[in-house]
Formats: sequence, structure tokens, C-alpha cells
Amino acid sequence: MTDRIQQNPRESDPSPAEGPVKGTAEGTRAKTTTVPNLLPGRTLLRWEILCVLALSLGAAAVSATISFLGVLTAPESMADQTASLIRSRAEDRPWLDLSFQLYAVVFALAPVALVVYLLHRSGESARTIGFDAKRPGFDAWTGAGLAALIGAGGLVVYVVSWQLGLTRTIVPSTLDGNWWDTLVLVLQALKNGLLEEVIVVGYLLHRLGQLGWSPWKAVLASSVLRAFYHLYQGVGMFFGNLVMGVVFGWFYVRYGRVMPLVVAHTVIDIVAFVGAVYLIGRVDWLPV
Repeated sequence: MTDRIQQNPRESDPSPAEGPVKGTAEGTRAKTTTVPNLLPGRTLLRWEILCVLALSLGAAAVSATISFLGVLTAPESMADQTASLIRSRAEDRPWLDLSFQLYAVVFALAPVALVVYLLHRSGESARTIGFDAKRPGFDAWTGAGLAALIGAGGLVVYVVSWQLGLTRTIVPSTLDGNWWDTLVLVLQALKNGLLEEVIVVGYLLHRLGQLGWSPWKAVLASSVLRAFYHLYQGVGMFFGNLVMGVVFGWFYVRYGRVMPLVVAHTVIDIVAFVGAVYLIGRVDWLPV
């Protein structure tokens, strides 16, 4: 037997059709039909997950861990070190810089396109994980609510952990006053929302469920991964993102839709990126 995973009870292993097929030349010759099971076997499915993560946020988790080791071994305290999220790629050459910024956003989304392709190839679709526009009102309102909850909590975690010396000073943007800065910041926020939520929540929880993982075991794995690729920001943000992962994972398990999470993450990052331009240095309690 081939090693394949059943997608649902109606998609059983290929089996012969019942009885002879009428209308053939002989009239009595039995033909067989098969129902294709397009989901790969467990071994291939595990390799699929590993490859997707190696091309996206799994690699980011390894990079963040190495970066964190550098933070720990640096002579300065953690709070005295900075983590710049969006930097200029060609200083004093704004059009070249803009070209690099747009290039970085577009090609960073390649793993999202790959995930959508893999879902279609296995007989599913983006709609399988709720990555569609079927419920715009629900997605917008619940996404805004999650953004308010996680955004406020994350800000508190950042400020308190920075004061305790457990988090680096985060500089959301070091772009230098170009006319296109806000556009790039919004696109970066949208890229983060799509990349992280589609892959680390929708795709990963769906595939781990097909491998037989319990929902909460999968949510924990997803949350730990999210925490690790934010580890370069410091210990405080590691645990803050761990909690965010659990909340987002619970929401996906409960509602089966990833779009509200994309909305929430995008809104959080827009407020952080664009708001930082106007607030850092002007608000006393924000780290500088």
C-alpha cells in the first residue's frame, strides 16, 4: 500500500468500482475507477513542511537565535543594544533604495505563494485555511479586536521588559524622510502579516493536523516557532510573541480562518512602524 494520508472519510483509498461497466464493446467487461488521493504520505508531508520553513520563518528562527547569541556576548547590556527592523538599503540614493525595498517585500512573499500552490496541489486551496475574502466583515472586526488586544499587551511587555534589561531597544524604521517611507512601512507590515500568519498559523497548523497532531500540540509548536524568530529582539519579546502565538493559534483552531490574523498582524505593525516615526523621541515612556 502507498503511504498516503486520508483527507476525509469520503476520500478513501483507490478502490475498484462496483460491478461491470455497461455499454462497453463486450458489455460484461469490468472496469475499475480510482479516486485520487492527492495528499502526500507522512514522510513527504514532513519534508514539505521542513522545506517551507527552511525557505521562510524556520530560517528566520535560526538567524534570530544566532543573533541573540551575539547580543548575549556583546559588552553592552541588552537594553543598550538596538534592533532595527526596517533599514535603508541605499543611503542617499532614494530611487535605488525604493527599488530594493519593493524587491524585498515582493520576494519575501514567495513562500506564501508556495504554500498556496502546495495546498492546491494536494486537492485543497487557500480557502481550506480561511485565506480568502469570503467573510470580509468578520475578518475586519475580529482582526481589529485582536490587534487592539495583542498590540496593547505587546506594548506593555516591550516597555516593562526593556526597563528590566530583558529586551533590546527596537527601532522600527531608520528610513530617512523619503516621500515613499510610509508606503514602504505599510507594505512591510502587510508582508509580515501575510508571511507569518499564512505560514506559521494557517499552513503549519493545517498540515500538522493532517499528520495527526492534536490541535494544542500544533498550536504550541507554532507559538514556539514564532517566539524563536523574534528572539533577536530579546527575552521579553520572545515570551510576548509566545503568548501572541498561543492566542492566534487558539483563534485559528476555534474559527478555522487565517484572514483575521493577517488583518490583526498588519494593523499592529502599521501602528508600530508608522507610529514610531511620530512618537519615538516625543513620548517620554517609549524607549529611545
